[in-house]
Amino acid sequence: MMKATMTLDMNSLWQSIKSLSASNKEWLRDKLIEDLDGGHAGVVSEDKVEYISKEEILAGIDAGLKEVAKRKRAGRKAKTLDELIDEL
Repeated sequence: MMKATMTLDMNSLWQSIKSLSASNKEWLRDKLIEDLDGGHAGVVSEDKVEYISKEEILAGIDAGLKEVAKRKRAGRKAKTLDELIDEL
């Protein structure tokens, strides 16, 4: 798992992803699969698939919600999806 050097508002990111067009979602899916496959195009083999536990999902949601609350208290604006993608 790659360690992030920045904190992301995962909930806002998810909302932004859900608002994308079908073609943009397909592009993003392909890029994520390519990244998981080590930069090789194609399908990720079953032995390379990592599963995330319920606890990990809940911890991610919890961290995202805490980040949203922290950002609101500080009066900071979240990054847009375009800004996040540009950082990649």
